[in-house]
Amino acid sequence: MPLQLYNSLTRRKELFEPLIPGYVRMYVCGPTVYSHSHVGHAKSYVSFDVLVRYFRFIGNKVLYVQNITDVGHLLDDGEDRMLKQSRLEHQHPMQIAEAIARSYFEDMDALGLVRPDISPRATGHVLEQIAIVQSLLEKEFAYEVNGSVYFDVRTFKEYGRLSGRTLEEAVGGTRVESRSEKRYPEDFALWKRAEPEHIMRWPSPWGEGFPGWHVECSAMSMKYLGETFDIHGGGLDNQFPHHECEIAQSVCATGKPFARFWLHNNLVTVNGQKMSKSLGNFVTLKDLFTKYDPIVVRFFILQSHYRSTLDFSEQALDGARSGFERLQNAVQNLRAALARAEQEGRKGGSHCDAVAYDRQIRDALDDDLNAPQAIGALFELSKEMNALLASGSSVSLESLRSVDNVYRKYGQDVLGIVPEVPGSSRSENLENKLMDLLTTMRNEARKQKNFQISDRIRDGLKELGVTLEDRKEGTVWKKE
Repeated sequence: MPLQLYNSLTRRKELFEPLIPGYVRMYVCGPTVYSHSHVGHAKSYVSFDVLVRYFRFIGNKVLYVQNITDVGHLLDDGEDRMLKQSRLEHQHPMQIAEAIARSYFEDMDALGLVRPDISPRATGHVLEQIAIVQSLLEKEFAYEVNGSVYFDVRTFKEYGRLSGRTLEEAVGGTRVESRSEKRYPEDFALWKRAEPEHIMRWPSPWGEGFPGWHVECSAMSMKYLGETFDIHGGGLDNQFPHHECEIAQSVCATGKPFARFWLHNNLVTVNGQKMSKSLGNFVTLKDLFTKYDPIVVRFFILQSHYRSTLDFSEQALDGARSGFERLQNAVQNLRAALARAEQEGRKGGSHCDAVAYDRQIRDALDDDLNAPQAIGALFELSKEMNALLASGSSVSLESLRSVDNVYRKYGQDVLGIVPEVPGSSRSENLENKLMDLLTTMRNEARKQKNFQISDRIRDGLKELGVTLEDRKEGTVWKKE
């Protein structure tokens, strides 16, 4: 089936075809770099990473832009997040931005994300933001008050289409800052006058100031992707007001449609509450990586659909680690059997219908990127192959190669949950080397008829939850 994606703008799944055949232009709202990334960030960026990987897998070129917000993200009281953190840490805001941006990319690299093609910063595109504000003023969609510029929401009749909010409902989601300056409470800031103590400031036609949060994404997305592009993505919490405001100012500035598809990932929750820095219930990725391998965290995230909530707990992560290990064991067993079959030059043997599983996984991904269903099909494939190998029957070389190809295409290239070399993830590598050493020592003890040592190794591993199986092709191990 062709790829269908859920478009938040139309509230339905739609056939996705890029404006330029074979070339996808995609923008995703990036982090505000004032503190370390947490699991909520990972949920969003892992989800869009799989989408980028899948686009490329099915033969598209992708221009993937993800911004860095280092100015202008206003809190409810009108204060810039970067300046607030600067005051708390007694550091220059750009010092914080540099350190946290590096930290963000370290965490995303650990999770196996493909880097965006362009990672523009808001502070590097102030001129483009000023140009949009000027255009909106000239076309009378905006107005200037005391050195600040606001977008007049009532001039854009489709405001609220993305979020489904009326103008009256929109008031509850607007910033409280400087409401007395606005014509209407729901109007939003395009440019803010800088008070004397404000560190981050730029000259503009309206005096020294700084851009509002929403205008940066319009400026950077249109600069690199064009005035109309294929996909705009981000977290569900950005749908209103951020994305709603982006649409209004972009369409009014250019007179053209903005993003064709809007994709929103759902949130990470803790005991039913949104995980967020403001609520203090977040877990940073750096802390989490001390307990769990990053690839296990990625596997955990992909067990929920990107549009579903993901409830965080250590119990859930422990379960994900067990599932990940089962999948890795299956891949290891398959590739060990494949190596033996290639060495033998095997001709015939039992068969596994890898093509059917390939089709199941492809259909799942084509259906709004259903990663959990795709992973489920990988497990069904693993179950069938494990049963075939455990039965002692000789599996054909062609079949083994076909199954390995499914693991490589979807588990490795698209989902990113099967390392190119199974056991090559951080914690698994040492574990596999130790297990190879123990099984080799046990087999040597058996050859020497030292059954006391060989049984001690076998029984000791069993107590630790590891079972050794002696097969005609050699000893294999698996976790209970």
